[in-house]
Amino acid sequence: MTDLTRLTAAELAEKIHRREVSSVEVTQAHLDRIGQVDDFVHAFLHVDAEGALAAAKAVDESIGDGASPVSPLAGVPLALKDVLTTRGVPTTCGSKTLEGWLPPYDATVTRRLREAGVPILGKTNMDEFAMGSSTENSAYGPTHNPWDHSRIPGGSGGGSAASVAAFEAPLAIGTDTGGSIRQPGAVTGTVGVKPTYGGVSRYGLVAFSSSLDQAGPCARTVLDAALLHEVIAGHDPMDSTSIDAPVPPVVAAARAGLRGDLTGVKIGVVSEFSGEGYQGGVLRSFEGAVAQLRELGAEVVEVSCPNFVYALPAYYLIAPSECSSNLARFDAMRYGLRVADDGAHSAEEVMSLTREAGFGPEVKRRIMLGTYALSSGYYDAYYGSAQKVRTLIARDFDAAFEQVDVLVSPTTPTTAFKLGERVDDPLAMYLSDICSIPANLAGNAAMSVPSGLSDEDGLPVGLQIMAPALADDRLYRVGAAYEAARGSILDRLPELKGVSA
Repeated sequence: MTDLTRLTAAELAEKIHRREVSSVEVTQAHLDRIGQVDDFVHAFLHVDAEGALAAAKAVDESIGDGASPVSPLAGVPLALKDVLTTRGVPTTCGSKTLEGWLPPYDATVTRRLREAGVPILGKTNMDEFAMGSSTENSAYGPTHNPWDHSRIPGGSGGGSAASVAAFEAPLAIGTDTGGSIRQPGAVTGTVGVKPTYGGVSRYGLVAFSSSLDQAGPCARTVLDAALLHEVIAGHDPMDSTSIDAPVPPVVAAARAGLRGDLTGVKIGVVSEFSGEGYQGGVLRSFEGAVAQLRELGAEVVEVSCPNFVYALPAYYLIAPSECSSNLARFDAMRYGLRVADDGAHSAEEVMSLTREAGFGPEVKRRIMLGTYALSSGYYDAYYGSAQKVRTLIARDFDAAFEQVDVLVSPTTPTTAFKLGERVDDPLAMYLSDICSIPANLAGNAAMSVPSGLSDEDGLPVGLQIMAPALADDRLYRVGAAYEAARGSILDRLPELKGVSA
């Protein structure tokens, strides 16, 4: 009997739509898998079995009545990062501040998933308010990497990536502010895509850094990611930063890429993303991926983007500054956690005590950094200067894309590090995102696709592909062609400890 949890989203959709299997059966198979392994993986903060099965039943009844599927993914279940609001379902952002909060509305991404007939299995674990690179900053405990249970699954969306890698969900939604979809994808052997900024609505995405946050797909194949991308993308008048333009033809591009011909595609290797600090196994995997792209017919050249080396410090001024502003709303007055509400404290004291109790160390660190950078007398020296660097990085991208169609690099400088290894070294943690941050600062589209396993430790390595804004389809063509040539790596995933085969 076919294990439904091992099929791709595209394969599941085809079977559901042909009535070879029901959405209820597929959804229940994934709920059963969650029940088997999630006590160990801890990918989920909340499982909504009742809601998921009800949505699946509705799809089955519609198809049974002869209606066409409402979307190409109708009936295929999904895991949703706990930073996107879900009406009547807990949304915590991995923080004690929002523990038990039931939003009264759906995020646009959530609504589009429901309208597409996608059953939502539950909400996935994450670094608190999406601040982190390891999911260790969650107030509800870390997620474990399915490849090695002593290692991190990436962050901030480690729960989404781990749920896909552990076969708990065929698809997931993450958000990417500085690499939080791509970096978890790289270290878990899954596909993660940051769409063009503004390509997917941010309405209902609890804001960390408003000029950087972007929701996107997590999947096990490039085609699956493309199918999900088309479901969630598109203009939204509820989001003032949403782009009023057609969604790039990402599914068609992925299907074209599967034919394995990249003749006429020009690819640039970013010279700044190598050298000291990069694990040898990561660089060798990347070199092998570049060689494979050449074999597929692509022309590969080296491209210099000199201002990329300033991306990390610029990001850690811009993002904390916006975080300081956005998180001011969590003031214990309207919703969320409230402590010392005994009538003996002033409103200001309640606010201060609640924020002290509700926010974890990393969130407090970034609020303090951002508040200082925005303070009188320092704004121009810090935040203003960082925005000028951001402009220079965008110009580097523009110059590069005049020469090539896409840029490539390792997604991360190392494979997954051990849980606890960097929790007391914020700078080492921040360096995990050194390759991914430039695309966020410029607003470009970027993807991580597995490039194999490191020859040093046998852990997954990611190939990052970057494209100009609104040219997301280029990612999918190149990524799908490379993936088809490379073959699957998830068939080498070790069985989870304590779980029978």
